[in-house]
Amino acid sequence: MTNGLIAPHGGELIRNSASEAERPALLAQAKELPQITIGSRQLADLEMLAIGAYSPLTGFVKRADYLSIVNNMHLSNGLPWSIPITLAVTTEQASALQVGVQVALVNAQQELQAVLTIEEKYPYDKQLEARKVYRTEEDAHPGVQVLYQQGDVLLGGPVRVVALQEQTYKQYRYTPEQARALFAERGWRRVVGFQTRNPVHRAHEYIQKCALETVDGLYLHPLVGDTKGDDIPADVRMRCYEVLLENYYPADRVILGVLPAAMRYAGPREAIFHALMRKNYGCSHFIVGRDHAGVGNYYGTYDAQRIFSEFDAEALGITPMFFDHTFFCKVCDAMSSQKTCPHSSEHHVVLSGTRVRQMLRAGEIPPREFSRPEVAKVLIEAMRESAA
Repeated sequence: MTNGLIAPHGGELIRNSASEAERPALLAQAKELPQITIGSRQLADLEMLAIGAYSPLTGFVKRADYLSIVNNMHLSNGLPWSIPITLAVTTEQASALQVGVQVALVNAQQELQAVLTIEEKYPYDKQLEARKVYRTEEDAHPGVQVLYQQGDVLLGGPVRVVALQEQTYKQYRYTPEQARALFAERGWRRVVGFQTRNPVHRAHEYIQKCALETVDGLYLHPLVGDTKGDDIPADVRMRCYEVLLENYYPADRVILGVLPAAMRYAGPREAIFHALMRKNYGCSHFIVGRDHAGVGNYYGTYDAQRIFSEFDAEALGITPMFFDHTFFCKVCDAMSSQKTCPHSSEHHVVLSGTRVRQMLRAGEIPPREFSRPEVAKVLIEAMRESAA
């Protein structure tokens, strides 16, 4: 039953969470199993696998799927999938593990998170993955850096997740099943998802509201997993979203949730990945703006939009909504883009991220045309707290 909403990727939500009946046996069994300590990215991946956000995956990908994803952006069965979900271990760790055995995946406190059945262990080409997925082999790229630092052998197989990572933002931490129920309660069928790891400024607000004119509801879905060290902390961003929705959005047309996944900074490929996850949450549409999931100068401004043309639209299943770079035009006296504004850039209110940070550190509120004052106030207070 989809309640009139878009079907999950692959046709059904695949939840890999152990049931209450399974859990005691898994906890007892895990005490006798070899252990692998996992980090924050794998903890996030386990949560996404547990709740069905990575449907149709049942665990960490095996070799055929891995190679197909890296080289062709599809699973080996032909279903679109753009980022490999993997578990890497060292060569020494791998040599002590046999195919067919189970291992306990534990966090830094040695608490059981999941049991993995190893169906394959295989070497992989890190440089190839870097080139294909991130479009660079430079370790200055944060995603490539993580890739190069991890082990040289991948373990593939299904997981049964026993416990989830620390549950921050619980009131917004909807599973795909819960988000779909919320949409259905409101009678939404056409839902647009918006991915962000930054505060929402007027340009973002403009494209969200343009999209909202054509659908039933907006799912504002900020990512709260691992991000770069210089990104604004998730708790600050959440306060920004709360004051923005409280003052400027229709409460019955918008739902705020959080995505507990980690950022990869894979640009175009991550735009596809983000869209497929929102499809699992019940979104029929997905906003793709300028330099989606980008970092530095590794991707072209609109590469994340162009990549959608490389997929069969029906197989992808979710409809992308593309938006140009937007700004406030003083002559138009409105938010605009190059598609709608005839005036030269000297009339546009466009501030660099660096300039905005300088203003906020100085306690200055950026122009209303750039940022809502309530959002700027949250950011200024956060900067003062961090400097204290």
